[in-house]
Amino acid sequence: MVCQPKNKLSKNNIHNKRMIKSLQNKKEISKKLKEKAINEGFAISRIASIPGSSRLKLRTNALDRWLSSNHHAEMKWMEAERRKDISSLLKGAKSVLSVGFAYISSHNSSNNFFKVGKFGQGEDYHKVIYKKLKNIGKWINLEIPDCKWKICVDTSPLLEKAWAEESGLGWIGKNSNLISKENGSWLTLGFMILTKDLIPDQPHQSLCGKCDKCIEHCPTQAIVEPFVIKSDLCIAYHTIESRNKTIPEGIRQNMNGWVAGCDICQDVCPWNKSVPHNNTFETKPKEWIKNLTIESLTWVDKTWEKNLKTTTLKRIKPWMWRRNIKANLSN
Repeated sequence: MVCQPKNKLSKNNIHNKRMIKSLQNKKEISKKLKEKAINEGFAISRIASIPGSSRLKLRTNALDRWLSSNHHAEMKWMEAERRKDISSLLKGAKSVLSVGFAYISSHNSSNNFFKVGKFGQGEDYHKVIYKKLKNIGKWINLEIPDCKWKICVDTSPLLEKAWAEESGLGWIGKNSNLISKENGSWLTLGFMILTKDLIPDQPHQSLCGKCDKCIEHCPTQAIVEPFVIKSDLCIAYHTIESRNKTIPEGIRQNMNGWVAGCDICQDVCPWNKSVPHNNTFETKPKEWIKNLTIESLTWVDKTWEKNLKTTTLKRIKPWMWRRNIKANLSN
């Protein structure tokens, strides 16, 4: 038996105690951070470490294949190289807080004449999420003053769904939406990149199994293989993103009333059958959306702009709304 000097044992004990205390502090602040996110109104919150596990590399490779196949169509911003490296968004990044805001409401419009995706029926989710994350940022400034942070919503060059999956928020489904066991896919995502090393949650495993309902029910076969969306076959892409003057005939014949987005692949998803609703003012559908009719073709640009002002749907310009509505009427 080899005896160590007392002073060496003492130093080891002090080191071990410091390590234990540091770990306890990290666990406590990580727990408080996630609780703060829930208190701000997010349905779910989780943490991932940077650079993350090997699945991030797999997701990055999948993005490269998707881009090389030109499945992103006109969405050239998806090609940003920074999207593949989260650390390029904040120097010294060590952790990321991922949050999901539930936009499903029991009051969602069931307008059968002209349909609008549920994500866009209430307040602009970019502003809603940013405001809540900003409040978390103020809390961080007090609780973790040596931590720098950066807010990312879906306008930032970030592999959003990959990081949400990595943090354990949910998994990327065959329709490419993030799916949560508790909240389904009716979530918009937000992130805070942090320079603090926190305790990560376990990455989520896929629970789609053998289910192919989203693939089978897509009227334009936009889900060309599990997890892969060909944008120029997607109704949501053509009604929101495409700046072409006309809707292609193959899309037009299958629009079935959709003028802004499309919820079909989510409506048929078994994970969305029974999820909690978020009936706050932020998700309350605008009256004009609930009552959208053919009369909207007579609206001048200023009327459209007034109606769209506080929604995320302002991305769809007035001339695009007219295009989308006329495309539905021509069937």
